[in-house]
Amino acid sequence: MAVSAKVVKELREKTNAGVLACRKALEETNGDLDKAIILLKEQGMAAAEKRADRATHNGVLELYNHGDGRVGVMVEVNCETDFVARTDQFRSFAHEIALQIAAGSPRWLQEDDIPEDVLEEERAIAKKRAENEGKPEKVVPRIVEGRIEKFLDDSCLLRQAYIRDDSKTVEQLLKETIASTGENISIRRFERWMLGDELD
Repeated sequence: MAVSAKVVKELREKTNAGVLACRKALEETNGDLDKAIILLKEQGMAAAEKRADRATHNGVLELYNHGDGRVGVMVEVNCETDFVARTDQFRSFAHEIALQIAAGSPRWLQEDDIPEDVLEEERAIAKKRAENEGKPEKVVPRIVEGRIEKFLDDSCLLRQAYIRDDSKTVEQLLKETIASTGENISIRRFERWMLGDELD
C-alpha cells in the first residue's frame, strides 16, 4: 500500500519515530494512523527493554524550585553518552521528572526501594481501617491489597500517573524516552524539599 508523505509526517510528529519506521508501521497497518501509533509504541517498549542492562554514566542533575522557592527538587537522570545528555529531548525529560517530583511528592523511586517495615505498617493500617468500617472478614485481604496498590502508586515515582498525561505512568514515559533516544536512561536518585520540613 502506498503511504502519503503527509501521513508519515503526522505519525512522526505524534511518535518522534524515524521516517522509515513510520512508513513501515503505516504499511503494516494499511495506513491506519491509530494502529500505527500503537505498533510503534509496542516496538519502542520492546527496544527499551533490550537496552535496560546498558550502563548509564552520563546525564544531568536537574534542579527545580516551585512556588517562589517553597518547594525544591534535585534529580539525577543518567544516559549512556554525553551526546544524548546534551540533547534538548533528554534535558526536557529530566525537567519533566523534576516537575513530577515537585507535584507528586514521591518518597521512593520504585517498589523495591520501600523498606519492608513501612509496607507492613501500611498493611496494618489498611486492615484496621477496613475492620473499623465493618467490612466482612473475607473481603478484608482484598481491600488491604487494593489500598497497598494505591499507596505504591502514590509513593513510587515510576508508578505515579504522569502529571501531563494521566493515561500513562512515569515508567511508561521513561520507556518512551528510551525508545526515542535509542539509549538506556535511568532515574538514579532524587530529593524533594519543602520549606519548613522536619529534619531527619
